[in-house]
Amino acid sequence: MIAVALNMAAVSITSPDGNLVLHVELTPQGAPYYTLDYKNKPVVTASALGLKSEQLDLTNGFRIASTDTMSVDRTWEPVWGEYSTIRDNFNEMAVNLIDKDHQREFTIRFRLFNDGLGFRYELPVQKGPNHLTLKDEVTEFNFNGDHKLYCIPGDYDTDEYLWSETTFSKLPEALSNYARHSEAQRVNGTTIQTPMLLKTDDGLYINVHEAALDGYPAMLLDVDTENYSMKSHLVPDRLGVSAYLQMPFNTPWRTLIVSDDARDILASQLVLNLNEPCKIEDTSWIKPMKFVGVWWEMFTGYQKTWAYSDDGLAKPGITDYTKLTPNGRHPANTENVKKYIDFAAKHGIDGVLVEGWNEGWEDWGGYRKNRQFRFDKPYPDFDLPALRDYAKEKGVKLIMHHETAANAADYELQLDSAFRFMKNNNYDAVKTGYVGAIIPRSEHHTSQWMVDHARHVIEKAADYQIMIDSHEAPRPTGLCRTYPNWLAQESARGGEFESMGGNPPSHTCMLPFTRLKGGPMDYTPGLFETKMSYYNEGKDSQAGTTLARQLALYLTMPSPIQMACDLPENYDRFPDAFQFIKDVPVDWADSKYLEAEPNQYITVARLDKNSDDWYVGAITDENARTATIDFSFLPKDGTYTATIYEDAPDAHWKDNPQAYRIRTIKVKPGTKLKQPLAPGGGAAIRIVKNTK
Repeated sequence: MIAVALNMAAVSITSPDGNLVLHVELTPQGAPYYTLDYKNKPVVTASALGLKSEQLDLTNGFRIASTDTMSVDRTWEPVWGEYSTIRDNFNEMAVNLIDKDHQREFTIRFRLFNDGLGFRYELPVQKGPNHLTLKDEVTEFNFNGDHKLYCIPGDYDTDEYLWSETTFSKLPEALSNYARHSEAQRVNGTTIQTPMLLKTDDGLYINVHEAALDGYPAMLLDVDTENYSMKSHLVPDRLGVSAYLQMPFNTPWRTLIVSDDARDILASQLVLNLNEPCKIEDTSWIKPMKFVGVWWEMFTGYQKTWAYSDDGLAKPGITDYTKLTPNGRHPANTENVKKYIDFAAKHGIDGVLVEGWNEGWEDWGGYRKNRQFRFDKPYPDFDLPALRDYAKEKGVKLIMHHETAANAADYELQLDSAFRFMKNNNYDAVKTGYVGAIIPRSEHHTSQWMVDHARHVIEKAADYQIMIDSHEAPRPTGLCRTYPNWLAQESARGGEFESMGGNPPSHTCMLPFTRLKGGPMDYTPGLFETKMSYYNEGKDSQAGTTLARQLALYLTMPSPIQMACDLPENYDRFPDAFQFIKDVPVDWADSKYLEAEPNQYITVARLDKNSDDWYVGAITDENARTATIDFSFLPKDGTYTATIYEDAPDAHWKDNPQAYRIRTIKVKPGTKLKQPLAPGGGAAIRIVKNTK
């Protein structure tokens, strides 16, 4: 916390609509700080700014040399997303700081939008050292009360937590409920991750995150629970160094999305606006898609495995996988994959993901000469040429899977050969994975080196015209605008956990307010069989969802790549409900958030980019509620038929999750529908304009 200066040099700007006001000042010691107000209410109280390195201290001893301001109001068209056109409207102020000896200088650039603030540090070439070993970033986010917090523990290596709804004062108790395995938690028991959300007592919603993370570690937040303060906590390498920087250098943007309406948090495109425009000249090959896959049966209790054999580790140094003993439980085999291809072709699904197709799964951890997986070597029971040709004949794309077991260094060595192999075999999308402790062993999943690695993979994939769906990667910060071949990431607790204890219904009422503010998530919706005991192999996991809710997730969890995650035979049991998954688009022309409250409910309407059809998704937490769907978003030149996929009256996420019904009604722009949602339930609606 800092002591506020009086009568010092001060500069300020307002947002284009005048609701947000930013002040930047210096303490008597020349330390910069800022405050932010919204509609005359404090959002952020006096909060420190600056960086510390072994070579330079950029936290105090400065004066404001000058300021540069400008106003921007422009639009741009994303390759895919929630909107076909995005407005980028802000007032900017660059505060140029210099010390009295003119030896140290840097700029803090602020952009104030109608929906929030972004700021970053810009370091020009110095008269002194220009290679910095960064130790700390002193950026603060200070608040004026014991606000409600929606957060997960700070962790250097995983984001796969359930969200806590707590307060500053109760945060230590909330975090103590988690398994304390992260190094960040051992350092500080009140460290949390971004994106995170606050709600003040007077009804302000504030999302804290970062944008354009590149060449820099991810940011966590150390929370001072007594003073209602948060300070940046950069993920270090295992030597304790946050980053190695060469000037000139710009840090990522620190972001605050602010509104007194929860719907505005969901609709905000601030993080995308702070990223650079698309760097891929020809984007015609980037195709949003739906897919099924050889994946879920390894989670459900069928006792299927990713590995071809059970005796791989018993034969160290083996190079001929035909000499391993097949375990008979390997689903990534030619005949099984053909069944998925047939299913996709029959139902108009774009792609088929196959996990466990390649050599190396027996040697998890890379003990064999520090190399585990080969990304151009299929298992003996996976006839890739035959499957490639079969999929092409059926009009279906195969999706590659590259699990690295977190051996990122080895993956970089194989990237060119792996991507050439993909293109030679008609693959143009890949799901990557980094399960385990990162190799190099000195790094974490969200340290600077891994952030650089993720960027390198995306750029290399773009060179080969390959789309990426990354799992266990650094949290997204809007770089999908710059590289739209980065279709989605996991980077949170996804749908796979429905087979590992389940996700409560409130979980997906929270993710759009937090994790999804950085970019789309591969959550893997579409689960129809929600009781893991159904598989009769000792599992006792109940998914926190009704069947109808799973359909709504395709709207409330938007992504340009969406999985229909369940087994084909479960979709065959409910063909009328599966019709919605077949119909629902994954790319949108417009979106209207109709209702929202974090951790409780979301209702959203979206317009298909390729037709005049609208779709609506509504979900609720563990409590039943009635959603109010106002159809005023519909064009006023016609009437419409709405097909509603809804919870049956006796549906319940735990006791009766598969109870649903389908009905049709006529609607028009003036219609207001009272739509019941079961506990843990939802509703999905397709709206088509009547031709007569």
